[in-house]
Amino acid sequence: MAVSRSKKRRIENVIETLKHDKAAIISIIFLIVVIILSLAAPFLPLEPNKTDIAHMLNAPSVHHWFGTDEVGRDYLARVIYGGRISLLVGVLAMLMSVCIGVTIGTVSGYFGGIIDAILMRIVDVMQSIPWLVLVTVISIFFKQGLSSIIIVIGFFSWMEISRLVRAEIMSIKEREYILYAEFSGVSRFLIIIRHLIPAVLPTIIIAATTSIANAIMTESSLSFLGIGIQEPMSSWGKLLQSAQSNLQNAIYMAIIPGLLIMFTIFAFNKLGNLIRIYVEPRVTDGTK
Repeated sequence: MAVSRSKKRRIENVIETLKHDKAAIISIIFLIVVIILSLAAPFLPLEPNKTDIAHMLNAPSVHHWFGTDEVGRDYLARVIYGGRISLLVGVLAMLMSVCIGVTIGTVSGYFGGIIDAILMRIVDVMQSIPWLVLVTVISIFFKQGLSSIIIVIGFFSWMEISRLVRAEIMSIKEREYILYAEFSGVSRFLIIIRHLIPAVLPTIIIAATTSIANAIMTESSLSFLGIGIQEPMSSWGKLLQSAQSNLQNAIYMAIIPGLLIMFTIFAFNKLGNLIRIYVEPRVTDGTK
């Protein structure tokens, strides 16, 4: 009963926040629309790679809502399919970075000692290098493609998550029920799986939403630099990169994906804030 009341209070906190934060409501609706369009893209009458030389760089119109690109491809179709790639990279890279970060942070925080010292020095070294520079250099040595960009972003974006999880674990492992489990002979693996990971799950979820936004931004940056997603596939960053040579004739080719990237990252940050308010009832967003 107490658990039910606590859950109800948390939902009420989120609803109260939404009442005072219209941007959060718009962000959630925007994310839902983008995700639905991305999932439904294969079932829509869209052909992102069909060229039409007779209608190159046409401005937005009734026939082409977002206009056409430099080879006459429907830009709305390119944007929707580009959203599929950007979201896919964001989600898969997030899963990879969260798995690595949670593992490193949990092992480091729970075992401590020399293991903690070694792992944290590795994190320090990796964080001392500008992240975008590191990812860019590593990307050059990988075969360019979707899987490579996911691996590169995921493998080099876990450091902050590991620090957050480590700090939580170091606090939780001193609690009485953890000490009692150790005293009772419960294996460390079971303690980690049954007690520690569930205890830091709210932190992991919040970090995951931020990680998705960061992954989308990084993929967009790499594609903009020409070392990310390659033709004929498109992502929002790749569309931005392709729009560089047509800014004077078709500025909409840069504005549309640029705005989508900005709004998506903003929306994921708002979603993370709502999740934080739900899992930590005392947190407010300062809009009251």
